[in-house]
Amino acid sequence: MPKMKSHRGAAKRFKVTGSGKFVKNKAFKSHILEKKTSKRKRKLRKAEVVSPAEAKKIRKMLALG
Repeated sequence: MPKMKSHRGAAKRFKVTGSGKFVKNKAFKSHILEKKTSKRKRKLRKAEVVSPAEAKKIRKMLALG
């Protein structure tokens, strides 16, 4: 049986923390920024931890078992 390949799109978007959680960057920070408030743009800078429900799917996509 060949090795499972990881989903390359997911591999570029998610990172695994030391404790095994997944971290992702937030969306809506690439363009049309004039109408967004400074507060909103500042909050979009930080990465966030993925919810446990989504983490299960991501684990499969990254071929981590």
